[in-house]
Amino acid sequence: TRVVISSVNEMSFVVTNEPSFCLKPVNIIPVIAKADTISKSELHKFKIKIMSELVSNGVQIYQFPLDDETVAKVNTTMNGHLPFAVVGSTEEVSVGNKMVKARQYPWGVVQVENENHCDFVKLREMLICVNMEDLREQTHTRHYELYRRCKLEEMGFKDTDPECKPVSLQQTYEAKRQEFLVELQKREDEMRQMFVQRVKEKEAELKDAERELQGRFEQLKRLHADEKAALEEKKRLFEDDQSSFSKRRAAAQLLQAQSLTANGKKDKDRKK
Repeated sequence: TRVVISSVNEMSFVVTNEPSFCLKPVNIIPVIAKADTISKSELHKFKIKIMSELVSNGVQIYQFPLDDETVAKVNTTMNGHLPFAVVGSTEEVSVGNKMVKARQYPWGVVQVENENHCDFVKLREMLICVNMEDLREQTHTRHYELYRRCKLEEMGFKDTDPECKPVSLQQTYEAKRQEFLVELQKREDEMRQMFVQRVKEKEAELKDAERELQGRFEQLKRLHADEKAALEEKKRLFEDDQSSFSKRRAAAQLLQAQSLTANGKKDKDRKK
């Protein structure tokens, strides 16, 4: 993470036992990179300027603790060296009879672990050997605790009452839980009433549709009965006409037969 304060790159070390990237508050240790690009006098002035700008902008940096007598003296001295000026390199250069990590220049060699060249050794010792446990404790008890409290307050949990007196988190949790259960029961009742209302409305719609279908069925039934009656009447009339026609036809045939018989007798009588 880079904190831009001036034209030279500074960076902050993040020490946390939490894997979450959303944990914003961290222990900040200002470090000047590429410290071999400026002279000792310029570096001293630059350190003073950085610390002044950090204070004027309200940036709180990690200070090595002084409450432990075993490390208070060395931490006091190291606090005076902030920000640490470091040089980085992955190349090994032969210096004397040893191979050391350093930067090779035409005018000489800048050694990474030489305290006369940069503060890398001081930074490493302060972070890893002397104050690592304090950094972890600061992260957990201060930064993460503040983060936790803010998140709990966003959820409605508080460690103090309206009079700023401490309260049990368990009591707050139980009160919030009871409040949530009441709200949940209220929503369940509302949803149940809404469901019952929708069922009643649907039943009313189905009954209306059923009445409409029943009315149409009765109407079609009456039309069918009327049409059937009309057809039955036409059938009866047709059968009556057919019976009358058959009777007339039979009578006509009988008269014709009788007429032929009579004419035949007359013809016989004439021949005699």
